[in-house]
Amino acid sequence: MKSAATAVLAAALLAATACAPVIEGGPPIALPIGLQETAQVGSITLSTGWLDAEEDFSGTFSDEVHEELSRCMWGTAPINVRVHIDEMQRAGRLETLFEGDGVHTLSGTVEFVDPADGNRVLGRFPVSVATSARGRIGGLLGDRQMMVSEEFGRAVCEQAFGRNPRDRGPHNATGG
Repeated sequence: MKSAATAVLAAALLAATACAPVIEGGPPIALPIGLQETAQVGSITLSTGWLDAEEDFSGTFSDEVHEELSRCMWGTAPINVRVHIDEMQRAGRLETLFEGDGVHTLSGTVEFVDPADGNRVLGRFPVSVATSARGRIGGLLGDRQMMVSEEFGRAVCEQAFGRNPRDRGPHNATGG
């Protein structure tokens, strides 16, 4: 009986902390100028206050953001990235089909932390993005989570490092 109660308590604690923000929070902090040239993307940790996404959102988001950051963080000092997503809205597939286009939005807070210094926060800022559903076909068949995650990663590069990791064009999911 005692082990069953312990298991229930452990499950309740895990459920309560699974969606807890991984960020420390606080006011925005600009990345130090030197770090902008020496940082290399390490791990990406994601948290949300909701679970209104396909089950693979965390994997898709982490992969896309890591890909974008690896294009703008070309240094050698590993820096981990923590992201807490506050809101995500995806254009409905049928709505996009009927209206001809739609918009996917994503907003959250990003923290850059130094794993070699006890995960000290080196930079923090809010990020909000909106990207097109890419017309009727893109809205119906496109990977909405990939599109908005890629746009989020690009926005992090622009805000933290002042550079867009990709040339604009149709060679990526968002064309931007």
